[in-house]
Amino acid sequence: MQSQPDIERLENGGASQGDCLLGTDPTGLPDQLFNGSTVASRFLQAELELNLRLRTLSFGKPVRYTYNPLEYAWDTHRCYVETFCQAGQSVLFLGMNPGPFGMAQTGVPFGEVKAVRNWLKISGSVGRPAEEHPKRRITGLDCPHSEVSGARFWGFFQELCGEPHNFFRHCFVHNLCPLIFMSESGKNLTPPELPAAERDALLSCCDSALCQVVTALGVSMVVGVGKLAEQRARRVLSEAGITVRVEGIMHPSPRNPLANKGWANIAREKLDHLGVLSLLTR
Repeated sequence: MQSQPDIERLENGGASQGDCLLGTDPTGLPDQLFNGSTVASRFLQAELELNLRLRTLSFGKPVRYTYNPLEYAWDTHRCYVETFCQAGQSVLFLGMNPGPFGMAQTGVPFGEVKAVRNWLKISGSVGRPAEEHPKRRITGLDCPHSEVSGARFWGFFQELCGEPHNFFRHCFVHNLCPLIFMSESGKNLTPPELPAAERDALLSCCDSALCQVVTALGVSMVVGVGKLAEQRARRVLSEAGITVRVEGIMHPSPRNPLANKGWANIAREKLDHLGVLSLLTR
């Protein structure tokens, strides 16, 4: 259990960069840590509730392995949320689900290891899922592989903003779904590639959590990173009656030929059009 000073620090506004609370089993956190007194505590509570719902689901072929970094990488994920999730943020960047060398390793959305360690300065221990693909081992912040999407995403904002504070005073980053799916061969599978019934059950859980998160953050704009996240957010938030502007930017994936021709310039132009760029360059 956390000490009383740690509990008071979370309730009074969370941790400062490089000063994260110690991790705890995400299924047994003391209630007083998440009493809703801060944006970060409400955000984390929504994620814990999502974890419980996701545990009731099962996935068949083509899925062979399922990882949930909100469980085995809760320590670093919680560090990220406590450090950077704060009142007054107006823009939520929303990805779809983790990549094998990004959030799957670090617990941070688009969490390319070097960006997480060196720019965001996230610390903490990372465990391992119950069953791993031999080609997709979890080594946490020591992972030697770089995720191109995450390197492009956080590298762009590092160049634009200089310091993390200049980004996070206005923006936060989150994934719609925290699970990563792999086939027998180790191929990464996105939620739309799952069988219809399993996909619908999964996204129903994630949709509900997204509504909780957007309400907790109080953002005025959700920017989907990629068409899938943008379209899902627009539909779900509209159906829930949550008044928020939903837009999108191109996904930085190397599987996208256009992103390989200069994603940073494309993203900059779109964010300028959306009015987000001016927030980050003041």
